[in-house]
Amino acid sequence: MITAPTRRRRALVLALAVLGATSLAACTTGTGADGKRPRSSAAPADPASRPDLRRFYHQKLDWRPCGDHRCASLTVPMDYSRPGDGKTFVLPVAKAVTAVTGKRVGSLVLNPGGPGERGVRLIKDGVAEDIGRGVRERFDIVSFDPRGVGASKPALTCTTADSTEWNESNESKESADGEEAAVVPLHPRTASERADALASARATAAGCRAASGPLLPHVGTDDAARDLDVLRAALGERRLTYVGWSYGTSLGTSYAEQFPRRVRAMVLDGAVDPSLDWRQRMLGQATGFRKAVAEYAETCADTVGDACPGTTPEETRALIDRLLERTGREPLPVDDSAYGLDAPALISALSLSMYTPEAQWQALSEALVAADGGDGTRLAALAAGEAETQDPDAEASGEPTEADPSEGPTESGTDGVPEDNAEAALIAINCRDVPHPRDAQAYWDALAPAEKAAGAYGTTGVTSELVCADLPAGPKRPHRVTAEGVPPVLVVGTAGDPATPYGEAVSLARQFPGGMLLSLDAPGHTGYGRSACVDRKVEAYLISLTKVLPGTTCTA
Repeated sequence: MITAPTRRRRALVLALAVLGATSLAACTTGTGADGKRPRSSAAPADPASRPDLRRFYHQKLDWRPCGDHRCASLTVPMDYSRPGDGKTFVLPVAKAVTAVTGKRVGSLVLNPGGPGERGVRLIKDGVAEDIGRGVRERFDIVSFDPRGVGASKPALTCTTADSTEWNESNESKESADGEEAAVVPLHPRTASERADALASARATAAGCRAASGPLLPHVGTDDAARDLDVLRAALGERRLTYVGWSYGTSLGTSYAEQFPRRVRAMVLDGAVDPSLDWRQRMLGQATGFRKAVAEYAETCADTVGDACPGTTPEETRALIDRLLERTGREPLPVDDSAYGLDAPALISALSLSMYTPEAQWQALSEALVAADGGDGTRLAALAAGEAETQDPDAEASGEPTEADPSEGPTESGTDGVPEDNAEAALIAINCRDVPHPRDAQAYWDALAPAEKAAGAYGTTGVTSELVCADLPAGPKRPHRVTAEGVPPVLVVGTAGDPATPYGEAVSLARQFPGGMLLSLDAPGHTGYGRSACVDRKVEAYLISLTKVLPGTTCTA
């Protein structure tokens, strides 16, 4: 499953679902040979011209102050095949007004990834400050919470009034009769272990269906891409300028396929290849995390010095192996936890920490040392995405944060949806987008090849996909991009990216007509915002549509 990169990394909690710590992405027009403009097979007509969509496409955003930014709401049909049935999503939108009078080109729309990451929060976390001045002077920086995500109304949840949030319910790890459940194995081998894994996945899926059943058929990425086009129109933009990280590349690709001539410039960083099936995606990502953790052990001392948990790569590898074996037998104690840190949670803590080595390896190293001493608290915090404060500026100043009406409910449960519904959104959207087998045997058959390719990262990757067997999938199948008439799209690929392996970026760039590949020779997830070289080339493209030459490679 695809995870979010997020410029400030708050969204690393999403990787919990990646490897199973819980129950478980130039304004050219062109002409054809006959002199007529060709149409993309994915978009036979421009939806903006449909009379039944006119009220959505002609809406004006009512911008209001929200802190240092501007916020508004966008209304989109829940079902684009029946836009007049009265059912809608209302999506929060936020904007950093940065463009300079006389230099303004338009709006730059961002998607931080996930699926399940909140674009409004990205803006409020100050993403505009991380973008180069040249871009900020020419564009207002805009993002939004996609349908079903964050403060979208309605929003996805896997919680009902009679249940506990699915990822929190796993905290107690108790069976129905009150007895403590068995330790979750990294590789379920016996019939009993597989039955437990399947039951857990089915319970999660049942919770999602019970709480969000009517929404599940309407949260796929193709529909979210149509929302993006409604946003483009509401922003007053003739063509879209867009940057998407990780899952945001899936959203961008879908937009380009449906609206190729609505694209002005598009940056897809940390690419997801739409031609891969669920098993290929899972194996690629699991192998990526295994390699990244091996790289951590090999180069830890060069990055964090004496904080490294071993004096040699061999010692660091041995410590990690020792912890995997130990947590596989019995969870490590964790403060304020009845269950502790089990082996799948350890895998998630390791994987999460591979996203930005320069920022995360210090904390991981200290957590591993503490765990080797018998305390799993720090690793549990990493696995839960709690290592960073959600609003460090406010916390440092001692000032309370103010609730913003554009963000929806501020307390879990005020409308039946947790304040952060990222995990539920990740499950529902991924399962909708990528077809999965219904028969559990297909997953059991994938376990041995996954273990051979990626060890424990592979087997937990397989079991994390089980939940999709019981959730609705959309009609789309793995396919190569069809986007005739789209201008050159810039794909950014990082050589050591564990979450979206570099090969997917290479493939996606080749699938786009005129696609360009910008490579970053570095570890970690995504490149824009992590390399000055990448930043310069991305921003030259966004501002002036400057092409990136084949073979262009940056270093961190």
